[in-house]
Amino acid sequence: MTDRYALPLHVQISEMLIRDIHAGRLLDGERLPPERAFAETLGISVGTLRKALADLAEKGMLDRVQGSGNYVRARSDAPSVYSFFRVELLEGGGLPTAELLSVERHPKPADLPAFGTSTHGHRIRRLRRLSGTPAVLEEIWLDAGYAETVAAADLSESLYLYYREALGLWIGRAEDRLGLAPVPDWAPPAFGPKAGAQALVATRIAYAQDGARAEVSHNWIDTEVAAYVARIA
Repeated sequence: MTDRYALPLHVQISEMLIRDIHAGRLLDGERLPPERAFAETLGISVGTLRKALADLAEKGMLDRVQGSGNYVRARSDAPSVYSFFRVELLEGGGLPTAELLSVERHPKPADLPAFGTSTHGHRIRRLRRLSGTPAVLEEIWLDAGYAETVAAADLSESLYLYYREALGLWIGRAEDRLGLAPVPDWAPPAFGPKAGAQALVATRIAYAQDGARAEVSHNWIDTEVAAYVARIA
C-alpha cells in the first residue's frame, strides 16, 4: 500500500488509545504512564507520542496537566477514524490494520442488497488485524458509480478515509445485520476459521452523505479472538 492515503503514525496511536478508552481498558481519570516510558512501551518516539496525546487532548479525551501528567477523559462522542469499525479484541480495543487481498471490478452479484446506480462494483477483499491478530475477513463492494477504477496502491488502512479524500464520498451512517455464514474459500491461512466453517458475519449497508446506498460489505469475524461491539450511551 502507498502512503498517499495512509494514517500518520501519531494518528494510529491516537486511534488505538481512543479504542482502548471506549473499551474501558483506560478508565476515566486514569493517569497515563510518563511519556518517555509510555513511548518506549509503544515502540515509538516521544515526539510521535506527544503528537498523539495532543490529538487526544484536542478531541477532549485527555487532560494534560503541567508537572503532573496526562489524564484520561472518557467520552463516547469524540471523532474517530474508526468510529464505524465495531469489532474489538475479546479483551477490548485493538488497533485495526488491513492486509489487502484483492481489488477487482465486477458486475454486482444478484444476492447483494440493492445499492448505488451502477451495474458494477469494486470488490475489495481484506484481512483485518487487531493489534496484529487476524480477526476479520472482509468483502466490500463499492458502487462503481463513484470511481471508474480503484487502484490497490491507493487504498489505505481506513477505506472511509480513502473514500473521503480520493472520491469525495463521505460515509454518514451504516446499518449492520449479524448472522451466520460459511467462511469463503478465498480466506487466507492466517484467518483462524477455515473455509466452509460457520462464522459470525456482519453484513453492512453504508450510506453516502446524500443518503444513497454507496457500499455493501460482508465481514466474517473470528469469535475466538474478537467480538462485535455496539455501545449505547
